[in-house]
Amino acid sequence: MGAFKKFQFIAFLGSMIFVMLYYRNYTSQEKRAEKIHQRQELRKQLLKDLCHGDKQAFTPMNRNLENMNHRELKHFIVDDKHGIIYCYIPKVACTHWKSVMYVLNQSEPYPDLTSLQNVSVHTPNMFPLLSSFSKTEIKVKLKHYTKFLFVRDPFVRLISAYRDKFEKKDQYFYELFGRDILRLYGNETNPPKTAQEALASGLRPSFHNFIQYLLDPKTEKKVPFEPHWRQMHRLCHPCLIQYDFVGHQETLQEDAQQLLEILKLHKDIKFPPAYVNMTSPNSVMNWFRTVPLEDRRRLYKLYERDFKLFGYRRPHELLDG
Repeated sequence: MGAFKKFQFIAFLGSMIFVMLYYRNYTSQEKRAEKIHQRQELRKQLLKDLCHGDKQAFTPMNRNLENMNHRELKHFIVDDKHGIIYCYIPKVACTHWKSVMYVLNQSEPYPDLTSLQNVSVHTPNMFPLLSSFSKTEIKVKLKHYTKFLFVRDPFVRLISAYRDKFEKKDQYFYELFGRDILRLYGNETNPPKTAQEALASGLRPSFHNFIQYLLDPKTEKKVPFEPHWRQMHRLCHPCLIQYDFVGHQETLQEDAQQLLEILKLHKDIKFPPAYVNMTSPNSVMNWFRTVPLEDRRRLYKLYERDFKLFGYRRPHELLDG
């Protein structure tokens, strides 16, 4: 074989290898995209099956959009420009998604999400809420806009809420909840008045104290649970509102990319990476070691609808000991 023919053969072989590798990579991406799509369809189908199959268990009697109180729609952020409604759930990537909703209301090209350090997206009245519209407008927007929410393993979310609000110096939450939890469940007759003093003296509600507070029937006698630990279905009403997209914290990056593609915003918005110090599902067992078995079971009953509606498995390792 002459030198030129050898060169032709090597070039042909190289191009064939390139095509094979490209095709393999392309089919792999296609399979991955199909898997993500199927996962999303299963989540929505599960909601539909449970909400329509067992209305008595999952939909309060005689409840519908017509008779919903406006206060129950306070967690729905509306973006009229892009036709989006986002039901935000505290401790489920809501800072990231509120940041997305914020930049979408800025002029194009949209600011990078990582450049918003000085913007507090949790400031009251930062966004137009569904509750601020008339019943007719609410009905129209819910029918025509793309509606999405993100959920999380209910027990992991509770741990994250506890870490955020009671392990750190948070005067607002200490004053409203921490002090009473210490007094009622922590055997502290006169807890410090400020979060600063409490932390300095090594005092804070234990995780078990927090669970005791949640399980106490008196807790919701006057007001509903604070949104950071209120059940997710009570914030976003998935049996009354048909969502177009149900994201999970556990698959946040893939879900975020898929949602941005559905909204045709994937070229304009780069979703930020997850927090380094995020509460891991693997740490749940350690957190619940101090919580008695009976309290764990009662807690599961309290959040059982969230587990079932959003496809989270029953944590038998915590409940069947």
